[in-house]
Amino acid sequence: MNSEVYSHGHHPSVTTAHAARTVASSAAYLEPLLEAGLDVLDVGCGPGSITAGFADLVAPGSVVGIDSSADVIAQAAETHADLANAAFRVGNVYDLDAPDESFDVVHAHQLLQHLADPVAALREMRRVVRPGGIVAAREADFGAMTWFPAVDELDEWRELYGTLARGNGGEPDAGRRLPGWAAAAGFADIEVSSTSWVYATAEDRRVHAESWAQRVLHSAFAGQTLERGLADQQTLDRLAEGWRRWSRMDDGVFLVPSVEILARA
Repeated sequence: MNSEVYSHGHHPSVTTAHAARTVASSAAYLEPLLEAGLDVLDVGCGPGSITAGFADLVAPGSVVGIDSSADVIAQAAETHADLANAAFRVGNVYDLDAPDESFDVVHAHQLLQHLADPVAALREMRRVVRPGGIVAAREADFGAMTWFPAVDELDEWRELYGTLARGNGGEPDAGRRLPGWAAAAGFADIEVSSTSWVYATAEDRRVHAESWAQRVLHSAFAGQTLERGLADQQTLDRLAEGWRRWSRMDDGVFLVPSVEILARA
C-alpha cells in the first residue's frame, strides 16, 4: 500500500467526506457479526470514523486501524484519542505487521479499488484472521454509478476518473470484481451483498457535489490529471461547475452502489 498512488490524496475535501462515514452508513452488512470481545483490524482506515464505531461495538475487544498515510493516521489518533481500545498505526496492506491468526475480523472499506494487486492484499488479510474469522470488504463500482438529470460534465468526470485511476494501477469498477478477487485469494466461503449511498435531498446533493468539485479542482485528482496531461485547468473548472449545477437541480439524484463480501477461509 505504501508504494501505491492514491488517486484521491488527502485534501480536506477527501478526508472530510471519509470522516463522515459510519458503521451504519458503510459497514451495516458487518455490524450484526460484531460483538463484545472481538479483535478487529481496519485496513485503510483513513480518519478512523468507522474504526471508532467498531471500537464501541466490540469493547472490551481491541481495534487497530492502519493506513499508509502518516498524516491521516495522526488525524485519526487525535480525533479518537478518547477510545481506550483503539489504536492507529501506519501500515502496509501487503505486509501487515501482525502474526498469523491475530484478529477475529479484518475489514477494508473502499480500499481495494486503489490497489495494483487487490488479490495479494486479500491474501494478506486472510493470513492474519483467526480460524472461523471474517474478512469483510466493501467496494464501490464507478461504472454502475448513476445520476439524474443527465449532466454531460459528470459523464466526462467519470471517464476522466477511470483513466486516472487505472493509470495509477487501480480499478474503479471494483465492486463487480470483489467476489472474484476474494475467490482468487483463497477464500472458500464468500457471502455477497450490496448496498448503496444515495444523494437526493438538497443538503445531500450540495455536500456530495461540493466534495467532488473541490476534489476536481484541488486534490491529488487535480494535480495528477494536470501533470499527466489528461485534462487542462479549463476542463477541470468546467467539470467542477457541472457538479455544482447538478447539485442545484431539485429532482437531482446520485446513486453510488457498492458490493460487499463476508469471506471465510
